[in-house]
Amino acid sequence: MNDFFNKIPIVAPTPTPFTNDEVDYKKLSNNIEKWHNTSISGFVLGSHGGEELHTSIDEKRQIIDTVVETNNKQKVIIAGIETPSPKVALNLIDDYASRGVDFVRIRIPGRFKKGSLYSESVVKYFENILSDSALPVIVIHQPRTSLEPDVSPEELSVISEIEGIVAYIISLNFRWETVIPKIISKKIYLWTCNGSLLFPGASIGATGACLFFGNWAPEKCREIIKLTLNGNSEEAISLQKNLISADYIGMSRGVGALKYGLNLLGYDATVPRLPTKPLSTDDQKLLKSAFKDALILD
Repeated sequence: MNDFFNKIPIVAPTPTPFTNDEVDYKKLSNNIEKWHNTSISGFVLGSHGGEELHTSIDEKRQIIDTVVETNNKQKVIIAGIETPSPKVALNLIDDYASRGVDFVRIRIPGRFKKGSLYSESVVKYFENILSDSALPVIVIHQPRTSLEPDVSPEELSVISEIEGIVAYIISLNFRWETVIPKIISKKIYLWTCNGSLLFPGASIGATGACLFFGNWAPEKCREIIKLTLNGNSEEAISLQKNLISADYIGMSRGVGALKYGLNLLGYDATVPRLPTKPLSTDDQKLLKSAFKDALILD
């Protein structure tokens, strides 16, 4: 496990291909095989990038089974979980563990706040899960409004000490996140979350990343973090600047951009499932140009 974390892991939310609006498991398998020829460290399944709100429970399970079988232990597999219920989370963890998943990535629920309807605290939520979890947990924090974090630094400090927590993925609220490296457990790993935040994240101590840009260019993501950690800030900033336009298009246009970018790179990512729109023709031109500026596409 430490070997995986110590090699600047770059993992990414794996998109789900659709043909005639049905999950195309063959194309998914082919894409996984193509990613095996890159330096990506692992696949994150059941996330926003995989259109989690557009897939059924049975489809999610078959997606995991397809990736586990095709992957054949070559890369790490992480299953995403987003629920305020510890019971539901534990049931999912047991199911995912039985299917061969290596880690689960659990998003901090956004309503464990004063005056909410929830009876437990966010700390108790993770304590309940980790007391009986069959898999190690990676915590992700991406609050819905950037100036309203879903957890306090003090709460996150306590959560990071719970046995079974192995990593924490920062949010887009970078001003808030600069406090976190000083207070979280030294036993867990810090990951950045976004193609435009590779250099800033590494500058505060991130040693890996979980981001959709990792699907497009995992080695470039890793190189920026590596250069930053080694003190080569000027070179890291130069590489970071090259990625910002493509990252902005991806973050602002969503899954349609993620999939179109992969199609440009030779994957068969198809288009989003309805009702999500595919990337517009104008935006396709913008992303293709941004890929060339980033030296991702010839």
